[in-house]
Amino acid sequence: MRTYEETTGFVGDGCFQSVAFLLLSASALLCGAYSFSIVFVGAGVSHHCLVPGVNLTQDWHNATIPVEVVDGGQELSRCSRYRLDVVRNLSAQGLVPGRDVNLTDVEQEGCLDGWSYSRDVYQSTIVSEFDLVCSEEWKKTFIATVFYVGQLCGSLFSGQISDRFGRKPTLIAAMASLTILIVIQWFSQTWTMFCIIYSISGFSLTTVYTTAFVLGTEILTGQTQIMFPLGINCMFSVGYMLLPLSAYFLRDWKSLLLVVSLPGLFIIPIWWLIPECPRWLHSVGRVEEAEAVIRKMAKFNKVKPPTVIFEDYDANDIEIKTPLKKYHNILHLVKTKNIRNTTIITCVVWFSIRMAYHGFSLSTSELHGDPFLSCFISAATETPAYVSMWLAVKYVPRRTTIICFLLTTALSVFFVQLVPEGLFFIVTALQVVGKFAITAGAALMYVYAAELYPTVIRNTGTGTCSTIARLGSCVAPFVLSLRTYFKYLPYITFGLMGVLSAFAALFLPETFRRPLLQTIQEMHKRERIKHPFISKKQHPASAAVIES
Repeated sequence: MRTYEETTGFVGDGCFQSVAFLLLSASALLCGAYSFSIVFVGAGVSHHCLVPGVNLTQDWHNATIPVEVVDGGQELSRCSRYRLDVVRNLSAQGLVPGRDVNLTDVEQEGCLDGWSYSRDVYQSTIVSEFDLVCSEEWKKTFIATVFYVGQLCGSLFSGQISDRFGRKPTLIAAMASLTILIVIQWFSQTWTMFCIIYSISGFSLTTVYTTAFVLGTEILTGQTQIMFPLGINCMFSVGYMLLPLSAYFLRDWKSLLLVVSLPGLFIIPIWWLIPECPRWLHSVGRVEEAEAVIRKMAKFNKVKPPTVIFEDYDANDIEIKTPLKKYHNILHLVKTKNIRNTTIITCVVWFSIRMAYHGFSLSTSELHGDPFLSCFISAATETPAYVSMWLAVKYVPRRTTIICFLLTTALSVFFVQLVPEGLFFIVTALQVVGKFAITAGAALMYVYAAELYPTVIRNTGTGTCSTIARLGSCVAPFVLSLRTYFKYLPYITFGLMGVLSAFAALFLPETFRRPLLQTIQEMHKRERIKHPFISKKQHPASAAVIES
């Protein structure tokens, strides 16, 4: 029996593949624009306690908010004010603050009447909309985390949904739901409502990206299939770049969300021009539908199809001729020492990369300089990072590449804290280097992890490690909240995790230009990896090795 590729090879690589390449890649614009929208939608806003228009002299009105020393400079207190009833009495007596009254002796209270927010940078964000400041500031971090939890759930279930209901219906439903959810967020009246919608949208976003990726990989052929991973990743970065550009002109969070939802209109040409994946239709026994799709593809490419495409297909053929397969589950990832070690190390490395990647992306607008320019540069860095990863996959060993990316990221974040406050251009340059390295590393891990496992557990191994890695995304917002104690503590954390992961990656097997393993037995036979810094001849008893 001929393979699927041999049977459908007559379709060729023509106009249909070009259109499918562009439209499926364009679906990532929506994902890129929305993935980090919280950077501006939930941006921090300068604030202080609101002072109602009571009978106060101008001097007392100006002195009602205490002055605090923050990072060596003076600024108005964000979460406290002098007791308003006391201030009102002192003002009525004609006393002058600082001259007749020592303000340090005046009792303070919280912001009982709300807050006053600066409009110098943003007209409105969810921080000012829902008062996510002071004792409620933790909610801002929680919002980002629930979004990543939604993405984690999407990575767990999106594949099963598309395998059950088909690639195209899943992609269309996910794009439609994500676009609608973004618009519904505009009407959020409470923090709870926004949080719930944001979490569900994280599920839809992951489903859009993964389903478009799978559909493109299965439906494209030839050179377009080879270039598709690079194309969809670059479109993601283009959507990411559109976010700060839109935020610069629209300083209101609701208007920004509406603009971010516009790439969802690509659902219309995708619905009309992209068919269901014929490979999937054939795999589930819907052969007539698969043939109809292939004939349309051939017609689009101006190729004449044969009279019968799947001429040797029998509905019962799979049942009769295919031997009973032994199915593997997640327990096989920890059953033996070598597979268990590979899984643990891969999870640690991938966890660190995801945590640092999302930490960089969420904090890029808050570290130094103009937030819009910093975010745009960070987004623009992703395109050359994806190109570099694509080239590295072809020419450079995997283990060496991933270690270099991790150490480059670690060094960049360690040097950030040594730069004087005024030299934000140097800080931005270090950010670019770190973001470049961690983005390329994040993309490379999908390839490396897939090559580490044999075919019988490749999907299970890659999916499990990817899911655990997404926990790093969930942790990233909380790591960033450590800046409350020390401004650069989050970056020190990312750097230390990078160094630890680079060391752990030394014990992963090399897969570059080596045939993919098919069985677990082949994984057992792979040669051991010796400790890179210890010679076996000098210290044969203490040489650290692991089976891999």
